[in-house]
Amino acid sequence: MNDISFLENRLINCDLCKRLRSFSEYVARFDKRYDEQYWGKPVPGFGDKNAVLLILGLAPAAHGGNRTGRPFTGDESGKWVIKGLYELGLSNLEEGKNRNDGLVLKHVYLTNAVSCAPPENKVNMKEIKNCSTNLKFTIEALSNLRSILTLGQVAFRALEIVLNFREQFRHLNVIKVCGKYVISSYHPSPLNTRTGKLSWTEWMDTLRYAWELANA
Repeated sequence: MNDISFLENRLINCDLCKRLRSFSEYVARFDKRYDEQYWGKPVPGFGDKNAVLLILGLAPAAHGGNRTGRPFTGDESGKWVIKGLYELGLSNLEEGKNRNDGLVLKHVYLTNAVSCAPPENKVNMKEIKNCSTNLKFTIEALSNLRSILTLGQVAFRALEIVLNFREQFRHLNVIKVCGKYVISSYHPSPLNTRTGKLSWTEWMDTLRYAWELANA
């Protein structure tokens, strides 16, 4: 069944990766940085079911998506993603703060290569492969999809598994696979943005290019 709402609901109950589920739940119960109830489960994708552009990240942040239950919501990377989409007219808000903030995306869908928060933001190949089935079904369910923007090398490698290709990862590398443009980008993580590896101007150029390819 390729209905994306069904896929999102099924994902929440996934327990293939015991290490990741245990960590997500532990953070939600015992290691909170925010005085609020944490999601603490696999984080489903979010966005327009008729999206032409898919943005693929690594995994939910322990105190970001793992807290809010929505990708790119409540953390520093998410601020860059959502603000960039807002500047392109693809989001109604400049920042995603929680699941009830009224955020609406147009023509864009957000998800991660791995759906649970990993310790130290590090995942292993088995966990990537476990989640690849969900990513495959997500791509198939987005019937209007034309362009996939991968954020970081892990997301790019996860997509290689799903679409069965092999290519060198480098910033702004563009290939066409299975009728879709695949764009690789540095991840807008605090490590990359604060060190200048990825500037705001470079990020906006990348996001704009991915959007243009989705409409080519």
